[in-house]
Amino acid sequence: MTDGGHVEAIHIATAKGEPMTAIDRVRAIPDVGLEGDRYATRNGTWSPDPNVDRDITLIEAEVIEDLAASDGIVLAPGESRRNVTTRGIRLNELVGQRFRVGDVECVGTRLCEPCQYLTDLLAKPVLKPLVHRAGLRAKILTSGEIAIGAAVVGLG
Repeated sequence: MTDGGHVEAIHIATAKGEPMTAIDRVRAIPDVGLEGDRYATRNGTWSPDPNVDRDITLIEAEVIEDLAASDGIVLAPGESRRNVTTRGIRLNELVGQRFRVGDVECVGTRLCEPCQYLTDLLAKPVLKPLVHRAGLRAKILTSGEIAIGAAVVGLG
């Protein structure tokens, strides 16, 4: 597992399909989500599967950069619709693992695969090039604040 990385950006949206808003810090609420985000207020788009945690979603900055370099698809900050953009940590390795974002403990529950809704919303062909690298869904276990620059580390 990678030693760790850091938070490069934080984004939330207040409702389904609304533009993501960049913020410097956000309060994480266990079993709820990020304060003010569409999923915390239950105004997001999701499947009814209760096993799909959507408290927080993360994506690697390196994946977004590779998407532009390899596929010519440029995503603006927050356009991936993930809450936290990280750098320096392999998020796929955190599925089934506990990790910290700043002082907030989370557990990675599954990959956050791209969907047709995202492709349609962006009007960009992201579905295929982002398969298995579009981020991580996680459950928030402890409350706290997540800020830009915070460490992201696996707990094993």
